[in-house]
Amino acid sequence: MSFLQKALAFSTVLASLGGAHAKLDVNAADNVVVYWGQNSAGLGQLPLADYCKDPNIDVIVMAFLMQVDGRGGVPEYDLSVATDDCPVFEGTGLKNCPAVGEDITTCQNEGKTILLSLGGATYTEGGFPSDSAAVDGAHVIWETFGPPKSGSSAYRPFGNASIDGLDIDFETTVTNTLTFAQELRKTMDSDGSDRPRFLTAAPQCPYPDLADQDILHGDVKVDAIWVQFYNNYCGLDSFQPGAETQQKFNFATWDNWAKNVSYNPDVRVMMGVPAGPTAAGSGYTPPGELTPMIQYAKTFDSFGGVMMWDVTQAYANEGFLDAVNSALRSSASRVMRSVVGLRGRFF
Repeated sequence: MSFLQKALAFSTVLASLGGAHAKLDVNAADNVVVYWGQNSAGLGQLPLADYCKDPNIDVIVMAFLMQVDGRGGVPEYDLSVATDDCPVFEGTGLKNCPAVGEDITTCQNEGKTILLSLGGATYTEGGFPSDSAAVDGAHVIWETFGPPKSGSSAYRPFGNASIDGLDIDFETTVTNTLTFAQELRKTMDSDGSDRPRFLTAAPQCPYPDLADQDILHGDVKVDAIWVQFYNNYCGLDSFQPGAETQQKFNFATWDNWAKNVSYNPDVRVMMGVPAGPTAAGSGYTPPGELTPMIQYAKTFDSFGGVMMWDVTQAYANEGFLDAVNSALRSSASRVMRSVVGLRGRFF
């Protein structure tokens, strides 16, 4: 057995015992989140389950859910090559991909958190025409992608598999999204599952984020956000090494949002980065230059880790994923809020 095989086997054993950090941990500062599904590197996207074998990855966000009320009144999503050969349910644009569902279950058994992202650059619905439509949309999403519900007639593109929550990545201004998020949060939290449910968002770094501000400034619990520090003036390329106060790189602004604006005072803020030179129009930063940025972000209490766009870029960029993990896990980055004040006790 090779060293890599042994390492993967050992991490799987740890995950099964509940001792591995291989899921979204809202009490930790070293989460690694990757997007999967858009094959942005164009070099051959692996099946979801293949990436879940990687002990360096904690959370995989499937991208994207493009419509909530698509053809036939049901959602529509696209995961690039992973769904190219999937047939649609008759009269709809919803792809039936049980193989993806099997991979979701495999990943969850590996201890990973699997989210589905609503939005992206190709999302064009503009939100919901009314509050009632937003409520209905939340129910449709969770009946379609959440745990099977007795008596439901909803199509199940992933079979009996259930995602762990929804990520919101609106790129343009949308309507009635706070109502949608509130109803989805309530529906997820009351589904009877023993798995934690997550609501996350991916705002762009300019503050406030116009596309997601109704949710981020509203009375709904958001567990984590991964701020896109790229393609904007406040991106990684504006970071000033050695400066205690940053003029444009505004992680401090988002930390203030977490402490003083967010409905959830324990929300985690993660640094979103391009994982390769072609992953974004601007903002890509080589590992050696990225490390001091991570160290800077780690000085803020709300910091929760790093998000990468996307996993195909990370795998094509040799050493990038390892370097980010090394930077995150140095200097005792995993500070657990649950043990603050419990001096001298070890679990």
